[in-house]
Amino acid sequence: MAASTLFHLCNTLSLFLKKTCPICIEPENQTSYSELLLLGLSDDPEMHPLLFGLFLSTYLMIMLGNLLIILAVISDSHLHTPMYFFLCNLSLADISFSTTTVPKMLVNLHTSSKSITYAGCLTQVTFFSLFACLDSLLLAVMAYDRLVAICQPLHYLVIMNPRTCCLMVLLSFFFSFLDSQLHYLMVSQLTFCADVEIPHFFCDPSQLLNLACSDTFTYNIVSYFIGTIFGGVPLSGILSSYYKIVSSILRVPSSGSKYKAFSTCGSHLSVVCLFYGTGLGVYLSSAVSSSLRKEAVASVMYTVVTPMLNPIIYSLRNRDIKSALWKMIRRKA
Repeated sequence: MAASTLFHLCNTLSLFLKKTCPICIEPENQTSYSELLLLGLSDDPEMHPLLFGLFLSTYLMIMLGNLLIILAVISDSHLHTPMYFFLCNLSLADISFSTTTVPKMLVNLHTSSKSITYAGCLTQVTFFSLFACLDSLLLAVMAYDRLVAICQPLHYLVIMNPRTCCLMVLLSFFFSFLDSQLHYLMVSQLTFCADVEIPHFFCDPSQLLNLACSDTFTYNIVSYFIGTIFGGVPLSGILSSYYKIVSSILRVPSSGSKYKAFSTCGSHLSVVCLFYGTGLGVYLSSAVSSSLRKEAVASVMYTVVTPMLNPIIYSLRNRDIKSALWKMIRRKA
């Protein structure tokens, strides 16, 4: 039923874009864009080995840190709770998010090549949109989890039962998949001039819209609408949850109880601020600066740095995770 609804929605949007936008192309003409160029972060060849080493080490840290979080949760039965179930899914999303962009950038840096196939570019657009949206939705789900844990502690395990938790993750993935398909449909309908040079290290949908040959007014409207729905709604849910959490905690008379309640939200709140703060920073930098290359450098923050810092934040600020990691390390040793 859900798959059928998704198919009809995507098909309707595709027909709408073809009828209303003059730059839409038929599927048989899309193969003419056999290759696009990713300009990357620097044009200086001497910088490539340094950038390669830096991003390779960062990518390995992302993989190691998030995999350790997942293994720690799986190996320790005390962590088989809704909060850590959502954390595992967030770690998987972070790994996938970085894997969408970083490996291709490493290959291009290593080979001093800037090319990416048209199919590869569409693949990046699809998975980048998928996992960026999934990160946002999972953070909203985790905020709701903290809300129930603090405001309704006696009913927490009843409300956040395994079936509900799985359903929330599946719905997050479904809406993220819908978001990715809408972005794919938009980008696949664009026409480009010869020698498309993308001033970025991956196929950013917004950059592709800017590089289209003809008017992209319809696509920009659809893009802002999608961003408002799939970005604004989760953020509103997070803000609403924390408003209720803070209101509930302030009514607690004991300062010790207040600190304990706030400490359970500390890691999640830090990750939320990092994720949305870096995203907002990139948006503001693109609005203030006319340099597209500077925008690409700023994008490193939310595509690479944020997935690397998330497991560090959760491991440093969470005693249960630290304890599980030490137990796992001692067991292996």
